[in-house]
Amino acid sequence: QVQLVESGGRLVQAGGSLRLSCSASGVILRAYTMGWFRQAPGKEREFVAGIEWRGGTTYYSDSLKGRFTISRDDAKNSVYLQMNSLKPEDTAVYYCATFVEGSYYQPTSYAFGGQGTEVTVST
Repeated sequence: QVQLVESGGRLVQAGGSLRLSCSASGVILRAYTMGWFRQAPGKEREFVAGIEWRGGTTYYSDSLKGRFTISRDDAKNSVYLQMNSLKPEDTAVYYCATFVEGSYYQPTSYAFGGQGTEVTVST
């Protein structure tokens, strides 16, 4: 199983920005299509964004498109999620994951290997 480390989450005021990072050891992330997901308290894990391993085509949740940007730096073996204009409803634990098979938009299509990073957006 791929071991992933998410980082960058913290408390931020509404309207602010954060960049989350996802790194891995022992595995080359550029070989994987990657996804970011989030899970708010009491809610199911939901798709945020994805980026294909070949070509870098990106996919976004319709509700987040325009505020969030996924990117990857293969030289640093990392994937990022830039989040702008943050809202209190963006408060959640954010996870990165490697795509296995199926729909890019479903968490069941991915393998999760990290503890997540917590983002809290205050009013």
